[in-house]
Amino acid sequence: MQKRALGNSSLDVSALGLGCMRMSSGDSPVGDRREMIAFLHAAVERGITFFDTAEVYGPFTNEELVGEALAPFRGKVIIATKFGFGPNPDGSPGMTGLNSQPEHIKQVVEASLKRLRLDAIDLLYQHRVDPDVPIEDVAGAVKDLIQQGKVKHFGLSEAGAQTIRRAHAVQPVTALQSEYSLWWRNPEADVLPVCEELGIGFVPFSPLGRGFLTGKVDENTTFDSSDIRSRSPRYTPDARKANRVVVDLLERIGAQKGVTPAQIALAWLLAQKPWIVPIPGSRKLERLDENIGAVAVELTPGDLAEIEGAVSEITVIGDRYPEALRKQAGR
Repeated sequence: MQKRALGNSSLDVSALGLGCMRMSSGDSPVGDRREMIAFLHAAVERGITFFDTAEVYGPFTNEELVGEALAPFRGKVIIATKFGFGPNPDGSPGMTGLNSQPEHIKQVVEASLKRLRLDAIDLLYQHRVDPDVPIEDVAGAVKDLIQQGKVKHFGLSEAGAQTIRRAHAVQPVTALQSEYSLWWRNPEADVLPVCEELGIGFVPFSPLGRGFLTGKVDENTTFDSSDIRSRSPRYTPDARKANRVVVDLLERIGAQKGVTPAQIALAWLLAQKPWIVPIPGSRKLERLDENIGAVAVELTPGDLAEIEGAVSEITVIGDRYPEALRKQAGR
């Protein structure tokens, strides 16, 4: 597996990471714990060294799973986790309310360290920007944790350009994690230029469009009610039918290369910048192997120009999140 540095930092990771959320949360059924531990071991054996989790996944159970599974590989893998949510405002089970108060951050880190079985968190992201807490205070709290040796690197997720600049001025930001793929390219306008200017790595989540860009989802696919896609405007049957043109493009390029649409989608991301490290989620070995295969796919300038030209003529239909979730999580 090739390695990449996240920006100008000393944090070297596998060119492709692994998003772990759906191993224990996100939709039903979640993965069997023993099977997921074996799966995480297989990922390490295949050269994956960068694993992504968060306290809110579960909540808490995903960190516990990742901590147990990767305990034998301490010093060989990089684990990223996140803070930023609090209990539901209405008192119901789960976490949705934003909370990045400095004292809360420090409490979350202590709990995450225990669940992850770590002495220090390799990369700690603010999961979503909290409009009630100045980003300088958030960065200052993480800076304190870094000075205490409990955190090694600071990251942000879904933050805008000015927020990144303000945070970086207090505590250097190692990585910015946001959704980015051939059908969600918003980071290109302001965020990627700021990352390049400041030497910040970029970690795309949902690089395969929550499965849509693999070509295995169409207008006839059904989703469990626990699956966010069942409520997302971008995944209504009509939107999926209209957005199929993106997959058609990937299939056409893939056929030329003898690879899958998913591999083209990931290879396209990897070709954008040498400091971009996608983290596709997976729970199956065949999908993991397919994703890893994307690292070896070489897209020529001609290929990239063809993709760019075709995508520029496509209008993707539907918002990526339902309105209630956008408001709730600041997305």
